[in-house]
Amino acid sequence: MASIDTLRVFLHPDRRRIIDHLTAHGPSRVGDIAATLGLQVGSVSHHLRMLEREALVERAADLRTDGRTSWWRNVPKSVSWSVDDFAEDGSAQAVARDMERANIQYQVDRLAEWKRRAPHAPEAWRQAAHSYDYVLRATPEELLALGDAIASTIRAWREGIDDDDGADRAAVRMFLHAFPLL
Repeated sequence: MASIDTLRVFLHPDRRRIIDHLTAHGPSRVGDIAATLGLQVGSVSHHLRMLEREALVERAADLRTDGRTSWWRNVPKSVSWSVDDFAEDGSAQAVARDMERANIQYQVDRLAEWKRRAPHAPEAWRQAAHSYDYVLRATPEELLALGDAIASTIRAWREGIDDDDGADRAAVRMFLHAFPLL
């Protein structure tokens, strides 16, 4: 479970974009991140320090070539929470609820962005992208087990990828929501 402070840092829209940039493009200089995302260098530096404090990014000191250039890399990390995780603290629960809405909107925006770009993407990526929509019947326990099985499959798949094998990979976003139709 993420802390409320981690959620506040992680779910800031510009910080999410910075994490996405580092995930998609690998270690980057502050100036390159700023130019790509249309942000000010000082703002990017501030956001990176906030993300570093929550161990979501780290300095890539091994890439530094001079005393002025700052390189950063993503720290692969899953940020997960439930509004119910904060049931003991009403104000934290309200923040978690707002963060949940912001996260859903961010996901929908990324999907819409892909749909706009898809006609111009390489054919192999257009064919590989996919979407599923199922209505299933399950008990709460069965739905939990399904979620655990999906997460386990993704972890095993991710661990089986050799990023050093020279294959032409790109960062891929995948999100899944499963909920009862009550």
